[in-house]
Amino acid sequence: MRSRPTALDRRCFLALGGALCLAGVAPARATEASPLTGLNGAAFGTHWSISLPAGAGLSGLRLRLDALLAELDLAFSPWRPDSIVARFNAGTARDMSVTEEIAAVTGAALRIAAASGGAFDPTVGPLVARWGFGPIRAGGTRPGGWLKLAAGNGHIARAETDLTLDLCGIAKGHALDRMVALLHDAGHEHFLIEFGGELAARGRHPSGRAWQVGIETPLPGTEEIAGVLRLDGMAVATSGDLVNGYDVGRRRYSHIIDPTTGEPVESALASVSVLTATAREADGWATALMSAGQAGPDLARRLDIAALFLFRDGPGLRSVATGTFRRHFDEAV
Repeated sequence: MRSRPTALDRRCFLALGGALCLAGVAPARATEASPLTGLNGAAFGTHWSISLPAGAGLSGLRLRLDALLAELDLAFSPWRPDSIVARFNAGTARDMSVTEEIAAVTGAALRIAAASGGAFDPTVGPLVARWGFGPIRAGGTRPGGWLKLAAGNGHIARAETDLTLDLCGIAKGHALDRMVALLHDAGHEHFLIEFGGELAARGRHPSGRAWQVGIETPLPGTEEIAGVLRLDGMAVATSGDLVNGYDVGRRRYSHIIDPTTGEPVESALASVSVLTATAREADGWATALMSAGQAGPDLARRLDIAALFLFRDGPGLRSVATGTFRRHFDEAV
């Protein structure tokens, strides 16, 4: 959703001839001709790629995908002043008529905010900008700001006119779900889509196995992966501070804001990967659990969320898995 490039796509993992990316996954070499074909492009300030079995018809797909992503960017991007969300933020109206889609995504964000006890808060945009990570520079922030937002019936509303809406923590996942639906509508049953480090898979890899992706080891200067995840018709999103963060003294400042303190989350948690049926839920919950910090695993267990937490532990990492995550994950030795 950002209008400037991120580094999420800088490294790729080649899984048995299929080029797959996940939040900076490390490279390996394919040893034979790829059984895959695909497309790739740019949107939301990052890149996307689609892998399909060789011979799959691609006619018209790029135009349809580009049109879809342009439509969603115009709806959700806080980086462009002509987007619907940006116009809501810049205006003074308490209530605004929007598309049913925007109302639905906002409603999904508010449900995650409620279920996470406010760890996910779509009103923290001005704080994100204050710490050097976002474009929403005007507007008020307050604890529990999400409680003063509402969405439904083609409207979004706020109880106080200085509140702003930032859906970057969930909109990319929603866009990925829309891409999945577009490919299904085009008659494709087997594919993997990567979008700025988030992935969704359907069907099987041409070899007959599940689609496999690597999860990055979130330590500076390493090209290793923490393990390989099997995506059986699921989606995965990762949130962390390796790429979108900076160091001042001994503290790492992340783009993920802790709504309870108004500051970047401060904990030993380096990244969270969430595995769910939809990319929108994976995206939102990865943000929420990263914001929750040390309390993230307990929150995920309470809600039965399949997640992998990677905590800094001396020079290395300590992993904590919740829900069914380890059923789909082969940890690197």
